Amino acid sequence: MLDSAANNAAVARFLEDHAQVRRANNDHPALRGCAEIAWCEIPGCPADVPFLFYGLLDPIAAPEAARVLTNVLMGGVLHLSAAMPAALPFLLRLMADPEIPVRSNLLDLVVATAELSQPVDADNERAVLLLGNDSDHPEREQCRPVFSEHASLLRALLDDDTLDAADRAWLQQAVALS
Repeated sequence: MLDSAANNAAVARFLEDHAQVRRANNDHPALRGCAEIAWCEIPGCPADVPFLFYGLLDPIAAPEAARVLTNVLMGGVLHLSAAMPAALPFLLRLMADPEIPVRSNLLDLVVATAELSQPVDADNERAVLLLGNDSDHPEREQCRPVFSEHASLLRALLDDDTLDAADRAWLQQAVALS
């Protein structure tokens, strides 16, 4: 799990290496409202997260933007960060655009989020040991209505040939929870 300082440093390195992202025309419809979110008020989240989203649009910066954004949005191997509920609408809308250079990376991140957003059975000791209790991870429950609000995008995605059966099943569960 990356801490706040590590996340900030990773974003700063990204912006150093890809300064063109700061100057780019970032009016993609999927990212409307991204810059208005107070990202720095979300625990562990850097203020410059919008530039990572803008970097996803740049064919040169996109792979690194996707890597850094994934690290920011995942609180660990099996945990979502507190920023995921705020980021998820933008990920879903970007993933729906076949022109996004790292669409498959975003698809992987959305599928992982769909899987990790599922309620954990408190009676299943192994699941609780691996994933923790739902009460300790409010971001899971906070992601569920986002999937619901974007169910039409998810349903359209279910017809995508690039999805394997397991990914399709997780996205179907996310739609069913909505």
